[in-house]
Amino acid sequence: MIIKDRRASRDLRHQRLRRRLRGSTGRPRLAVFRSLSHIYAQLVDDESGRTVVAADSRSKEFLARHKTGGNIAAAKAVGALLAERAKARGIERVVFDRGGYQYHGRVKALAEAARAGGLVL
Repeated sequence: MIIKDRRASRDLRHQRLRRRLRGSTGRPRLAVFRSLSHIYAQLVDDESGRTVVAADSRSKEFLARHKTGGNIAAAKAVGALLAERAKARGIERVVFDRGGYQYHGRVKALAEAARAGGLVL
C-alpha cells in the first residue's frame, strides 16, 4: 500500500509541474524517470507529441562503460550522453521536467551533467 501511495503522490506532483512546463520544437522538455535500478531521460516535443532524443542506463552504449544504472555516476553518464545526442541534433535549449522527484541526488546529477555537456536548462 505504501508503494501505491508513494507513486500516487509523485504522479500528483508531476501533474502540478506539467501545468506550467511545455516542450516545443525549439525548446523540448527534458523528462526524467528514475527507478531503483535505472534512470531514463528523453527530450519531448509536446507540440507534436514526439520524443526527439532519448538516453537511458539500459542502452548498449551505456552498459559498455558502466556496471550499474542506479547510482549518481550512472545519472551523470546518462546526462552527458543525452547532451551529446541533443547537440548532434542541433538542440541547445531545453525545459527541465524533474518528473515529480526532488531535485536531489540522481536527478540533480543528470541535470548538471546535461548542463556540463552544453545544454541550457
